[in-house]
Amino acid sequence: MADESQPVWSQYIFQALKGAAIGQVAYVPDAGHKDLIALCHADTAMRAVSLTTEEEGIALVAGAWLGGVRGVLLMQSSGVGNCINMLSLVEECRFPLLMIVTMRGQWGETNPWQVPMGQTAAAVLATCGVIVQHVETARDLGPSVEAGAQLAFMSNRAVALLIAQRLVGAKKFE
Repeated sequence: MADESQPVWSQYIFQALKGAAIGQVAYVPDAGHKDLIALCHADTAMRAVSLTTEEEGIALVAGAWLGGVRGVLLMQSSGVGNCINMLSLVEECRFPLLMIVTMRGQWGETNPWQVPMGQTAAAVLATCGVIVQHVETARDLGPSVEAGAQLAFMSNRAVALLIAQRLVGAKKFE
């Protein structure tokens, strides 16, 4: 069970994104980010764009940055594997990439298909040159997103904030 309800922790992330002047939000529809995505769509200062695959988000955020807009990529840990090749764009071109990843395949997981990437997402991202930070509690979300955004946008590097499954909550798979 999550230590706080999703609408509460989604609001922490949303406020931190607003504070970081995020104008573009790329996402693949995901139950873990559902409330955050709704908040972003409702905000007229943000452009929320639904993707078909996570790697499209890297190109979208890169284009936004080139156009003078800060972006964020929201995804589930299972989408990390889809981004491996596109992460070379970030490394080679040295533009900022902020990713907020809801984790699966960890605490209380019931879907065996989520376990492999959930257990390796941090290592895969780190191997691709991404700075990985783990967020375990709702109270750490706002400060972690703020710090991650500052690190990404001031250093022109990729930063991934991995939100623990214990915080997100385990889904039932039957």
